[in-house]
Amino acid sequence: MQLGWPFLLFLYMYALSVLGSPAGVDGQVLTSYEPNVFHAHSAIIALQQWYNETTGLWETTGWWNSANALTMLADFAWVDSSLDVVAGHVFQNTFSRAQKTSLETIKVMTPYSVTTYTGPKFPPWIIPPKNGFAGFLNDFYDDEGWWGLAWLQVYDLTKQQQYLQAAIDIFEDMRKGWGGTCGGLWWNKQHSYKGAIENALFLTVAAQLANRASNKEYYLYWAWKEWDWFQRTGMINAHYNINNGINLVTCRNDNGIVWSYNQGVILGGLLELYTAAPNKTHLIMAERIALAGIKFLSDPSGILRDPCEPSCGADGPQFKGIFMRNLQKLQLAIPNNRFKTFINENANSIWLNDRGSGNQLGLLWSGPFMGATASTQSSAADALVAALAVGGQKVNLNVQ
Repeated sequence: MQLGWPFLLFLYMYALSVLGSPAGVDGQVLTSYEPNVFHAHSAIIALQQWYNETTGLWETTGWWNSANALTMLADFAWVDSSLDVVAGHVFQNTFSRAQKTSLETIKVMTPYSVTTYTGPKFPPWIIPPKNGFAGFLNDFYDDEGWWGLAWLQVYDLTKQQQYLQAAIDIFEDMRKGWGGTCGGLWWNKQHSYKGAIENALFLTVAAQLANRASNKEYYLYWAWKEWDWFQRTGMINAHYNINNGINLVTCRNDNGIVWSYNQGVILGGLLELYTAAPNKTHLIMAERIALAGIKFLSDPSGILRDPCEPSCGADGPQFKGIFMRNLQKLQLAIPNNRFKTFINENANSIWLNDRGSGNQLGLLWSGPFMGATASTQSSAADALVAALAVGGQKVNLNVQ
């Protein structure tokens, strides 16, 4: 692992300066002794053990997962400044290096899920692809959507135009995947499947750009178009849970597995759509989907779990953090005690039951700790950041 020892030494010394003393940068007293800040801060320091300075990505996880790790780091920086130096370095380094990194990805579709393999090492039965990731674009529109959301979050934090432009460019490539059989956005550029996640991501990127970029009406048109299509497919089932995709023969819900990330991304998309063009039906729908996800995907103790646990492959360990990130946004927009309680109980369970040495965080949020990767770490950190955010962050959405 090429982690960059000078940077790791700096990170270690910086962590000691913050966590080992109540005085932080410039002698200012930091809030790191508040449990929520301390937990999220510690989880991010542990995550950086896997950060590769050369590639700008996190080792032990995949391409799209690194986009989510970046988003989580930006979310933390939005509510607490104690890691601003680290975050600023990672944003710039990843933006510069990751899009130049020549990685290869194969995704194998099963009847109800996807298995991802990221190069350069593949199982012997897989023929490596030739695609690279220049400009944060690859063969999968969902991957592109994750990077679009990551750079939009970094743009919100830094106001640097290069990050907004990256998201605009990503959106334009995603837009090329719209249409054909059954309408909607294809999962990949080979046009083999249409799923919930890439379409929810397309909605969210479009709606976010409507609220940030020029030519608002253009992006709003696409957000409305996507949301109209999404509803008509029936992927939001009668229980307000979201199945995995559509059947390309019937163009209707394929009754695939309900995953937490499908239940989550749509919440952020509906909130952004409400901000761009206020309509309370979007907030009502978001609340119903959130409550349905909590009910359907909680274990008996009220802790979030996905159907794949305890063995979720390369992709599944990322899912739950995405739900918590978007539930946090919904809680800040339309406060609900059930949302806040759920976020806090999950964050507490992670810290008490799913934490190993060095503050590593695993897949099973109810425990026991079974090892960690950058994916399990960043996903669990999403929940810790959510608990921090709902504990004191001001509401930015003006609900009429």
